[in-house]
Parts: sequence; C-alpha cells; structure tokens
Amino acid sequence: MKQPVDHMKYMEGMEVISSEVMDRVIADREAYDPSYYTAAHVQSALGREHCTQEDFAALLSPAAEPFLEEMAQKAKTETAKHFGSSIYLFTPLYISNYCENYCVYCGFNCHNRISRAKLEMTDVERELKAIAATGLEEILILTGESRKKSDVAYIGEACKLAKQYFKNVGIEVYPMNSDEYAYLHQCGVDFVTVFQETYDSDRYETLHLAGHKRVFPYRINAQERALMGGMRGVAFGALLGLADFRKDAFATGTHGWLLQKKYPHAEISFSCPRLRPIVNNDQINPKDVHERQLLQVMCAYRIFMPFAGLTISSRERAGFRDHVVGLCATKISAGVSTGIGSHVEEVSEKGDEQFEIADNRNLDEVCAAIRSRGLQPVMNDYIFV
Repeated sequence: MKQPVDHMKYMEGMEVISSEVMDRVIADREAYDPSYYTAAHVQSALGREHCTQEDFAALLSPAAEPFLEEMAQKAKTETAKHFGSSIYLFTPLYISNYCENYCVYCGFNCHNRISRAKLEMTDVERELKAIAATGLEEILILTGESRKKSDVAYIGEACKLAKQYFKNVGIEVYPMNSDEYAYLHQCGVDFVTVFQETYDSDRYETLHLAGHKRVFPYRINAQERALMGGMRGVAFGALLGLADFRKDAFATGTHGWLLQKKYPHAEISFSCPRLRPIVNNDQINPKDVHERQLLQVMCAYRIFMPFAGLTISSRERAGFRDHVVGLCATKISAGVSTGIGSHVEEVSEKGDEQFEIADNRNLDEVCAAIRSRGLQPVMNDYIFV
C-alpha cells in the first residue's frame, strides 16, 4: 500500500519562505487552554480599552459564554467606531470544481462522484456580466484546488475579465508561490482568502489524505506569500467543527494579528465558516458549534482586532446573518451559488455545488434586510485614483 505523503514536508515547486509566524501560531495554539479562564478573566478583558492576546483567549473560553450580551455590546461599539453603519456586499463565482485533493469534509474532493465542470472564458464573462448587472461591485473568484485543470494562467485570465466588471476582485483558490500571487495581482486581484481549515496539525493530517493541500506548512504560510506578492489584503478562517473550535479560533485570530504586526499596510479579514452538508454526504454538520458559540467567536474577533473585516457566510441562515451585521460582521454575501455555471442558463457546462448554503436571498433582499436594521448597504468603499 502506498504510504501517504508527510503532511509537514514541502512538495516539489512549493516556495519555502523564512518566517517565524507559523511556529508562533502553532505554539500559541498548543499552549492555549480554554478551561483555564474564569469569569474574572473575562470581565477584565471586557473592561480594557485595548484587547490583548490574553484577553482574546479569555473571550473565546467557556467562561465567556455567560457574558455574550456584554461581548455583543462591546463588539457593536467597536464595529460602529471603525466601520460606521456600512455593510459591504459581494458574491462568489465558482469557475471550476475540479480538485486533486482528498479532503473528507469537502464536496469537491477528488473521490466524491459529482458533476465536474470548468467554465470557458466566454462563459466566465457571461457569469460576470449577469452578476454585475445586479449592482454588485466586488467578486470573489473560486476554483477547486487543481493546478492541472485550473492553472495560474486560467485563473489570471478570469481575473482580468472580472476586473472589467468589478471594482474589487478577490480569489479563493489553491495556495500559490509569491511570484504567482504577484502575477495575479497584475491581473487585477486585490484580496486573497485561504482557509486553513484547522490549525491542529495532527487533526489536519487525518482530514487531508492526498493532494497538495495535505502539506500543512505550505497552506499556513499562504497569506504571507500573498502579501509578499503585493496583495492589498488577506483573509483567514478555520472551518469550525473540524477540531476544537475555540483553539482554532484562537489560532486564526493570532495568525491575522501577527501578520498585521509584520505587514502594517495589509488589510486583514476573518471569515467564520461552519461545516455544512455536501453532495453525497448530508451528515456533515457543525454539531459542536452552535449559533451562540459562533456569535461568541465573531464578537471575540471584533473586540481583539476591531479594524479587521469580518465576513458572515451564506452557510448560515438568514436570521442569524441579519443579526450579526452591524453587531460584529461588516461584510455579507448575496445572490450566492456554490455551483459551476449557476448565474446564467447559456453556459456550456454546469457543475455540482461545493456545499449547501442556508441563505438563498438575492441582492435586493439582503439589502432590504440591512436597511431594516438602520444600516447602509455598500457595494464599494474604495476610492480609485
């Protein structure tokens, strides 16, 4: 039987950078004991003007759960202070669902028998036109993690097209080397999102059984390589429910915090995805991460890094998403589909979705919900000169 690749060993072609960030994140995660913290630690954290890493640890602990209302009020104050009443909108566009990784929780994994598709550029442009016609001005381009089917040049061409229709272009694709990120930045990409999934190396090994994604350190250093490649901003996220969600949230926040200190110009953002059912497996659910716990994580992020962006995914139900915008979340998706070729009928290929979403509302419906809370939907908050 073929032995699996060492998940801590780089594969050929993977750029190795000299950085202390990964070691610090992993060490801090391993040292973090959520059960250590008491109500007194939480009260002290809530009373501070500036939240320290130790305060962040307390706010993520079980001891903070009875203080969720106080956390929410503090988070709301910080959100208003740094973002006003603006709520930023975007939508994802999946252009390929071919994948070479075997990740047991993902609908795109290479062993899952699903309908695979890759959009030609004419179809990519049709999808972009249809989305732009709704009024959105930011797009997030996504693919499955297959360099063979969705190489850097293919992604670059899609991003060049996207820049013709959208003010801001982000990508959520496989991790790349810094020179490849530099090339995509030249193609119009502003922002890179990479989910570490879990910062627990041992658990990571059991969940990622094959493919380039199996290499833990290459993935964890992706955001730094993106910044080295000239990207304006990077987003972080752990898939809550894969491992101890409190320790993973602590590691995620620490990761973003350390890179912010190292690259002060960088725009830092967090996402808080929970597990969702996938094609051929409806048993995947965030059984140990409930909405109150998700809200605790989001409020802790906001208090710890009040100036960071915070995205609420369409993985969550509409009522929860409406509750957290303005409270702690500053960015929300609308008109979402995680399938290939889902925005227009004329595309030549259509592919299955990565996971089930819980909020199917279109842009107008999401905007109406935002306004009903006294907030302002914003399509673009950058001035281009």
